[in-house]
Amino acid sequence: MNILVMGGTRFIGVALLPRLLAVGHAVTVFSRGRRPVPHGVEHVCGDRQQLEDLHQLAGRNFDVIIDTSGRQLVESQQVIAQTGRPSHRFLYVSSAGVYAPSEQWPLTEEAPLDPKSRHGGKADTEAWLRREAIPFTSFRPTYIYGPGNYNPIENWFFARIMADRPVPIPGDGQLITQLGHVDDLAEAMACSLEVDTSTNRIYNCSGAKGVTFRGLVAAAAQACGRNLDQVQLRSFDPPMVDPKARKAFPLRIAHFFTDISRVCRELAWQPNFDLTAGLRDSYQKDFCQRAPQSQPADWSQDEQLLDHSTALSP
Repeated sequence: MNILVMGGTRFIGVALLPRLLAVGHAVTVFSRGRRPVPHGVEHVCGDRQQLEDLHQLAGRNFDVIIDTSGRQLVESQQVIAQTGRPSHRFLYVSSAGVYAPSEQWPLTEEAPLDPKSRHGGKADTEAWLRREAIPFTSFRPTYIYGPGNYNPIENWFFARIMADRPVPIPGDGQLITQLGHVDDLAEAMACSLEVDTSTNRIYNCSGAKGVTFRGLVAAAAQACGRNLDQVQLRSFDPPMVDPKARKAFPLRIAHFFTDISRVCRELAWQPNFDLTAGLRDSYQKDFCQRAPQSQPADWSQDEQLLDHSTALSP
Protein backbone atom coordinates (compact mmCIF):
# COMPACT_ATOMS: atom_id res chain seq x y z
CA MET A 1 0.00 0.00 0.00
CA ASN A 2 0.96 3.63 -0.50
CA ILE A 3 1.29 5.16 2.98
CA LEU A 4 1.74 8.73 4.20
CA VAL A 5 3.15 9.13 7.71
CA MET A 6 2.70 12.52 9.34
CA GLY A 7 5.64 12.89 11.70
CA GLY A 8 7.72 9.76 11.16
CA THR A 9 11.23 10.60 12.29
CA ARG A 10 10.82 10.68 16.07
CA PHE A 11 9.95 8.02 18.63
CA ILE A 12 6.79 6.29 17.32
CA GLY A 13 7.79 6.84 13.71
CA VAL A 14 11.25 5.37 14.29
CA ALA A 15 9.63 2.19 15.58
CA LEU A 16 6.88 2.11 12.95
CA LEU A 17 8.66 2.82 9.66
CA PRO A 18 10.82 -0.35 9.58
CA ARG A 19 7.69 -2.45 10.14
CA LEU A 20 5.92 -0.81 7.21
CA LEU A 21 8.93 -1.19 4.92
CA ALA A 22 9.48 -4.82 5.92
CA VAL A 23 6.15 -5.88 4.42
CA GLY A 24 6.65 -3.92 1.22
CA HIS A 25 4.60 -0.75 1.73
CA ALA A 26 5.62 2.40 -0.15
CA VAL A 27 6.15 5.03 2.54
CA THR A 28 6.20 8.83 2.38
CA VAL A 29 7.07 10.82 5.50
CA PHE A 30 6.05 14.42 6.06
CA SER A 31 8.24 16.02 8.73
CA ARG A 32 10.31 19.10 9.40
CA GLY A 33 13.49 17.41 8.24
CA ARG A 34 15.44 17.64 11.45
CA ARG A 35 16.16 13.90 11.35
CA PRO A 36 16.89 11.59 8.43
CA VAL A 37 14.41 9.03 7.14
CA PRO A 38 15.31 5.40 6.43
CA HIS A 39 16.52 4.32 3.02
CA GLY A 40 13.63 3.74 0.68
CA VAL A 41 11.33 6.32 2.30
CA GLU A 42 10.28 9.45 0.42
CA HIS A 43 10.69 12.54 2.56
CA VAL A 44 8.48 15.58 2.13
CA CYS A 45 10.04 18.30 4.26
CA GLY A 46 7.71 20.79 5.89
CA ASP A 47 5.97 22.03 9.01
CA ARG A 48 2.39 20.81 9.26
CA GLN A 49 1.46 24.06 10.99
CA GLN A 50 2.26 25.93 7.77
CA LEU A 51 -0.41 25.54 5.10
CA GLU A 52 2.02 26.41 2.33
CA ASP A 53 4.14 23.44 3.38
CA LEU A 54 1.13 21.11 3.38
CA HIS A 55 0.39 22.20 -0.20
CA GLN A 56 3.23 19.87 -1.21
CA LEU A 57 0.78 17.02 -0.59
CA ALA A 58 -1.97 18.52 -2.76
CA GLY A 59 -3.44 16.03 -5.21
CA ARG A 60 -1.48 13.09 -3.88
CA ASN A 61 -3.60 10.09 -3.02
CA PHE A 62 -2.71 7.53 -0.37
CA ASP A 63 -4.13 4.19 0.66
CA VAL A 64 -3.23 4.90 4.28
CA ILE A 65 -2.54 8.08 6.24
CA ILE A 66 -0.87 7.57 9.61
CA ASP A 67 -1.00 10.61 11.86
CA THR A 68 1.44 10.22 14.73
CA SER A 69 1.76 13.93 15.55
CA GLY A 70 -1.69 15.50 15.27
CA ARG A 71 -3.06 17.02 18.47
CA GLN A 72 -5.99 19.08 17.26
CA LEU A 73 -8.79 18.22 14.84
CA VAL A 74 -7.85 20.94 12.39
CA GLU A 75 -4.40 19.42 11.94
CA SER A 76 -5.78 16.15 10.59
CA GLN A 77 -8.47 17.96 8.59
CA GLN A 78 -5.82 20.04 6.83
CA VAL A 79 -3.95 16.92 5.74
CA ILE A 80 -7.04 15.28 4.28
CA ALA A 81 -7.97 18.55 2.59
CA GLN A 82 -4.76 18.19 0.57
CA THR A 83 -4.71 14.46 -0.11
CA GLY A 84 -8.36 13.49 -0.04
CA ARG A 85 -9.59 10.56 2.00
CA PRO A 86 -7.31 7.54 2.28
CA SER A 87 -8.74 4.62 0.35
CA HIS A 88 -7.92 2.06 3.03
CA ARG A 89 -7.46 3.61 6.46
CA PHE A 90 -6.60 6.65 8.56
CA LEU A 91 -4.42 5.48 11.47
CA TYR A 92 -4.41 7.87 14.40
CA VAL A 93 -2.34 8.07 17.57
CA SER A 94 -4.78 9.32 20.19
CA SER A 95 -4.35 9.13 23.97
CA ALA A 96 -5.91 7.50 27.01
CA GLY A 97 -5.72 11.01 28.41
CA VAL A 98 -9.10 11.65 26.75
CA TYR A 99 -10.87 9.68 29.50
CA ALA A 100 -12.62 11.36 32.42
CA PRO A 101 -11.62 10.62 36.03
CA SER A 102 -13.24 7.40 37.16
CA GLU A 103 -14.06 5.26 40.18
CA GLN A 104 -13.96 2.05 38.10
CA TRP A 105 -10.78 0.52 36.73
CA PRO A 106 -9.40 -0.42 34.29
CA LEU A 107 -10.86 1.99 31.76
CA THR A 108 -12.45 0.46 28.65
CA GLU A 109 -12.85 2.19 25.30
CA GLU A 110 -16.45 2.99 26.31
CA ALA A 111 -15.43 4.91 29.44
CA PRO A 112 -16.71 8.51 29.60
CA LEU A 113 -14.51 11.18 28.06
CA ASP A 114 -13.32 14.36 29.74
CA PRO A 115 -14.42 17.44 27.75
CA LYS A 116 -11.84 19.50 29.64
CA SER A 117 -8.93 17.17 28.88
CA ARG A 118 -5.88 18.75 27.30
CA HIS A 119 -6.12 15.81 24.89
CA GLY A 120 -9.62 16.82 23.85
CA GLY A 121 -8.46 17.58 20.31
CA LYS A 122 -7.70 13.91 19.85
CA ALA A 123 -11.20 12.87 20.92
CA ASP A 124 -12.58 15.52 18.54
CA THR A 125 -10.54 14.01 15.71
CA GLU A 126 -11.86 10.51 16.42
CA ALA A 127 -15.45 11.80 16.47
CA TRP A 128 -14.94 13.71 13.20
CA LEU A 129 -13.46 10.69 11.42
CA ARG A 130 -16.49 8.68 12.46
CA ARG A 131 -18.98 11.39 11.40
CA GLU A 132 -17.31 11.81 8.03
CA ALA A 133 -17.29 8.03 7.47
CA ILE A 134 -13.54 8.07 6.90
CA PRO A 135 -12.29 4.53 7.61
CA PHE A 136 -10.02 4.84 10.64
CA THR A 137 -8.30 3.04 13.48
CA SER A 138 -7.34 5.00 16.56
CA PHE A 139 -4.95 3.94 19.30
CA ARG A 140 -5.20 5.32 22.84
CA PRO A 141 -1.96 4.57 24.69
CA THR A 142 -1.43 5.56 28.31
CA TYR A 143 2.26 6.41 28.80
CA ILE A 144 4.53 5.37 25.93
CA TYR A 145 8.13 4.61 26.79
CA GLY A 146 11.16 3.16 25.04
CA PRO A 147 14.23 4.28 23.09
CA GLY A 148 13.87 7.76 21.67
CA ASN A 149 11.26 8.91 24.17
CA TYR A 150 11.26 12.71 24.24
CA ASN A 151 8.79 12.87 27.13
CA PRO A 152 10.18 12.71 30.69
CA ILE A 153 8.84 9.30 31.65
CA GLU A 154 11.34 6.50 32.31
CA ASN A 155 14.38 8.76 31.97
CA TRP A 156 13.05 10.91 34.81
CA PHE A 157 13.38 7.91 37.12
CA PHE A 158 16.64 6.66 35.61
CA ALA A 159 18.32 10.06 36.09
CA ARG A 160 17.53 10.25 39.81
CA ILE A 161 18.42 6.65 40.51
CA MET A 162 21.77 6.88 38.73
CA ALA A 163 22.61 10.22 40.38
CA ASP A 164 21.82 8.77 43.81
CA ARG A 165 19.19 11.44 44.15
CA PRO A 166 15.99 11.04 46.20
CA VAL A 167 13.10 9.86 44.04
CA PRO A 168 9.92 11.73 45.07
CA ILE A 169 6.64 9.87 44.61
CA PRO A 170 3.15 10.90 45.76
CA GLY A 171 1.70 9.45 48.95
CA ASP A 172 2.50 5.85 49.76
CA GLY A 173 3.32 5.02 46.15
CA GLN A 174 0.29 2.78 45.67
CA LEU A 175 -1.45 4.70 42.88
CA ILE A 176 -1.52 2.54 39.76
CA THR A 177 -0.33 3.71 36.36
CA GLN A 178 0.45 1.92 33.09
CA LEU A 179 3.26 2.09 30.56
CA GLY A 180 3.49 0.60 27.08
CA HIS A 181 6.63 0.09 25.03
CA VAL A 182 6.84 2.04 21.78
CA ASP A 183 7.75 -1.09 19.81
CA ASP A 184 4.61 -2.82 21.00
CA LEU A 185 2.47 0.14 19.95
CA ALA A 186 4.15 0.24 16.54
CA GLU A 187 3.56 -3.48 16.08
CA ALA A 188 -0.14 -3.13 16.88
CA MET A 189 -0.49 -0.19 14.50
CA ALA A 190 1.18 -2.01 11.62
CA CYS A 191 -0.83 -5.16 12.31
CA SER A 192 -4.14 -3.27 12.26
CA LEU A 193 -3.72 -2.42 8.58
CA GLU A 194 -4.11 -6.11 7.73
CA VAL A 195 -7.18 -6.70 9.92
CA ASP A 196 -10.56 -5.65 8.54
CA THR A 197 -12.17 -5.85 11.99
CA SER A 198 -10.04 -2.92 13.14
CA THR A 199 -11.73 -0.52 10.71
CA ASN A 200 -13.59 2.21 12.61
CA ARG A 201 -12.30 0.90 15.92
CA ILE A 202 -10.67 2.61 18.87
CA TYR A 203 -8.14 0.63 20.87
CA ASN A 204 -6.56 1.12 24.26
CA CYS A 205 -2.98 0.02 23.68
CA SER A 206 -0.43 -0.26 26.45
CA GLY A 207 1.37 -2.77 28.64
CA ALA A 208 -0.51 -5.82 29.85
CA LYS A 209 -0.43 -4.78 33.51
CA GLY A 210 -0.73 -1.70 35.64
CA VAL A 211 2.01 -0.87 38.11
CA THR A 212 2.14 1.15 41.30
CA PHE A 213 4.47 4.13 41.44
CA ARG A 214 6.52 2.21 43.97
CA GLY A 215 6.62 -0.78 41.63
CA LEU A 216 7.67 1.48 38.77
CA VAL A 217 10.61 2.80 40.77
CA ALA A 218 11.59 -0.78 41.64
CA ALA A 219 11.46 -1.83 37.98
CA ALA A 220 13.42 1.26 36.91
CA ALA A 221 16.06 0.54 39.55
CA GLN A 222 16.35 -3.04 38.32
CA ALA A 223 16.81 -1.77 34.75
CA CYS A 224 19.68 0.39 36.06
CA GLY A 225 21.28 -2.56 37.85
CA ARG A 226 20.20 -1.35 41.29
CA ASN A 227 17.94 -2.75 43.99
CA LEU A 228 15.06 -0.80 45.45
CA ASP A 229 16.81 -0.74 48.84
CA GLN A 230 19.57 1.32 47.16
CA VAL A 231 17.07 4.02 46.15
CA GLN A 232 16.10 6.97 48.35
CA LEU A 233 12.31 6.92 48.11
CA ARG A 234 10.61 10.08 49.36
CA SER A 235 6.86 10.51 49.78
CA PHE A 236 5.34 13.92 49.10
CA ASP A 237 1.81 14.98 49.95
CA PRO A 238 0.23 16.37 46.74
CA PRO A 239 -2.26 18.75 48.46
CA MET A 240 0.63 20.33 50.35
CA VAL A 241 2.57 21.09 47.17
CA ASP A 242 1.97 24.05 44.89
CA PRO A 243 0.06 22.90 41.75
CA LYS A 244 2.88 24.07 39.48
CA ALA A 245 5.40 22.16 41.55
CA ARG A 246 3.30 18.99 41.30
CA LYS A 247 3.92 19.06 37.57
CA ALA A 248 7.56 18.30 38.31
CA PHE A 249 6.42 14.71 38.84
CA PRO A 250 6.13 13.23 35.32
CA LEU A 251 2.97 11.13 35.74
CA ARG A 252 -0.58 12.09 36.64
CA ILE A 253 -1.17 11.74 40.36
CA ALA A 254 -4.15 9.42 40.10
CA HIS A 255 -4.94 5.90 39.01
CA PHE A 256 -4.47 5.69 35.25
CA PHE A 257 -4.67 2.32 33.53
CA THR A 258 -6.76 0.77 30.79
CA ASP A 259 -8.23 -2.52 29.64
CA ILE A 260 -6.36 -3.67 26.52
CA SER A 261 -8.37 -6.84 25.92
CA ARG A 262 -10.03 -5.47 22.75
CA VAL A 263 -6.79 -4.83 20.88
CA CYS A 264 -5.38 -8.17 22.02
CA ARG A 265 -8.48 -10.05 20.89
CA GLU A 266 -9.19 -8.34 17.58
CA LEU A 267 -5.61 -8.01 16.36
CA ALA A 268 -4.33 -11.27 17.86
CA TRP A 269 -1.68 -9.03 19.43
CA GLN A 270 0.10 -9.19 22.78
CA PRO A 271 2.71 -6.84 24.24
CA ASN A 272 6.14 -8.28 23.68
CA PHE A 273 7.69 -6.33 26.57
CA ASP A 274 6.86 -6.68 30.21
CA LEU A 275 7.73 -3.58 32.21
CA THR A 276 11.08 -4.79 33.53
CA ALA A 277 12.33 -5.92 30.11
CA GLY A 278 11.01 -2.78 28.47
CA LEU A 279 12.68 -0.45 30.94
CA ARG A 280 15.94 -2.33 30.57
CA ASP A 281 15.67 -1.94 26.79
CA SER A 282 15.12 1.81 27.14
CA TYR A 283 17.89 2.22 29.70
CA GLN A 284 20.47 0.40 27.60
CA LYS A 285 19.54 1.71 24.16
CA ASP A 286 18.64 5.26 25.10
CA PHE A 287 19.54 6.56 28.55
CA CYS A 288 23.07 5.15 28.53
CA GLN A 289 23.64 6.57 25.06
CA ARG A 290 22.37 10.03 25.96
CA ALA A 291 24.10 10.34 29.32
CA PRO A 292 27.62 11.22 28.07
CA GLN A 293 26.24 14.11 25.98
CA SER A 294 23.65 15.38 28.45
CA GLN A 295 23.86 18.74 30.18
CA PRO A 296 24.20 18.94 33.98
CA ALA A 297 20.85 18.11 35.52
CA ASP A 298 18.65 20.78 37.07
CA TRP A 299 17.10 19.40 40.26
CA SER A 300 15.47 22.63 41.40
CA GLN A 301 11.92 21.44 40.70
CA ASP A 302 12.59 18.31 42.74
CA GLU A 303 13.37 20.45 45.75
CA GLN A 304 9.81 21.80 45.79
CA LEU A 305 8.53 18.24 46.05
CA LEU A 306 11.14 17.19 48.57
CA ASP A 307 10.35 20.13 50.82
CA HIS A 308 7.04 18.43 51.63
CA SER A 309 8.30 14.84 51.73
CA THR A 310 9.15 12.10 54.17
CA ALA A 311 11.24 8.98 53.75
CA LEU A 312 9.58 5.80 52.50
CA SER A 313 11.03 2.48 53.55
CA PRO A 314 12.17 0.21 50.67
